[in-house]
Amino acid sequence: MNDVDVCVVGAGFAGLTAALRLKQAGQAVTLLEARDRVGGRTFTVERDDGSWIDRGGAWVGPGQDRIYALMKEFGVSTFKQYTGGDAMMVLDGKQYRYQGTVPWSMSPWASLNLGAAMLELSKMCKTVPLEAPWEAKRAARWDRMTLAQWLRKNVMSKAAHDLLETAIAGTYTSDASEVSMLFVLYQMASGGGPGFVLGGAGAAQDSRPVGGMGAIYRPMAAELSEAIQLSAPVRSITQDTHGVTVQSDRMTVRARRVIVAVPLAIASHIVYEPMLPTDRSFLHQRMPSGAIVKVSIVYDEPFWRANGLSGQSAAPGSLATVTIDGCPDTGTPGVLVVIIEGPIARRYERLDEAGRRQAVLDALVERFGAKAGKPVDYVEQNWSRERHSGGGMISHAPPGVLTQYGHALRRPCGRIHWAGTETSATMCGWIDGAIRSGERAASEVMMIETLTVA
Repeated sequence: MNDVDVCVVGAGFAGLTAALRLKQAGQAVTLLEARDRVGGRTFTVERDDGSWIDRGGAWVGPGQDRIYALMKEFGVSTFKQYTGGDAMMVLDGKQYRYQGTVPWSMSPWASLNLGAAMLELSKMCKTVPLEAPWEAKRAARWDRMTLAQWLRKNVMSKAAHDLLETAIAGTYTSDASEVSMLFVLYQMASGGGPGFVLGGAGAAQDSRPVGGMGAIYRPMAAELSEAIQLSAPVRSITQDTHGVTVQSDRMTVRARRVIVAVPLAIASHIVYEPMLPTDRSFLHQRMPSGAIVKVSIVYDEPFWRANGLSGQSAAPGSLATVTIDGCPDTGTPGVLVVIIEGPIARRYERLDEAGRRQAVLDALVERFGAKAGKPVDYVEQNWSRERHSGGGMISHAPPGVLTQYGHALRRPCGRIHWAGTETSATMCGWIDGAIRSGERAASEVMMIETLTVA
């Protein structure tokens, strides 16, 4: 039995931040992590040549003040995402090269549709109260509607429709028919609107930490040191009048309070005694993650840059759905990242290993030329098969969930407190949101304990 002030479950950025802030405030903390590593849905690996690859979340952008503060705390600098050449859109077999966020070189009809849809989304986002999106004036209507229904009604051009569906639904790693429009608007609004969510420079994919996300989470883990217990999946949390008992495979922890900082679907795997309130329990059942595979393809050099391309491309329906330049700050080796999401990711997974690799490389050769078919390494990270992640980078809300159960997202259940990027009203779905949620949960625990003592 390990007796501490607070137990934290999950060593992603939310749990690491909560545990770190509690320890810095003088609290005794134990952090239990199911994996044999920290980082959660971020995962930085070093290659034999000294370069590094982010196999999970990788980017930071303006307005993400909490991750920038954490980076400053640990002396981690950033470098700009490479945008020095043209991006590429592939629709119906035709390639469009463009710069900026939107491929205006498409047909005037498609461009007009795209611009109008982006403007309408921006207006809708501004009407959503971030702390309580279920209280928006049109919340009930939007929560009955899926993203697919909204796109079908508001975007007439097939090219514009396919582009927006790929870009927006991809964020939730699910089909557009699975996601509530209210949730889409809330998540976009939490980052400042669709321009931030879908943008590169000056937006969600503006920069990356030098050394990858591991350059941030590793010093956090080092400061927490012996407080972290790896390979310790939590099986049960039992509350009583004096505290909580947290049972993992490796140890039992007794604490005054516990912070659960794992994806919602994973939180449902824990047995709670007494049972959680119905709304919280049902929330766990109703906010799933989606399918996502991130492939980092390594070349001797970033040959696409010399060809005037940024490495960013999108091809709705292709197994290599989205690509982006993933080179380290030194520029070498060349790393082209392929992100495959939702139904396409599930289709990709049904192929054998050789078939998956060949299908992706064939698609890249069509876009970037013969050199794309001759990598020196192919690093595949299938988050859909990660037992302790449960799928994509963010849990999403299907229709009806936010208006019925959203109020339970952050509300403590007795001595159990909740963290995770899905619980953050600002930057929901980003690493910055996870950090904000960890700081909120830590402050919440300390405030309640202070009031209890007083």
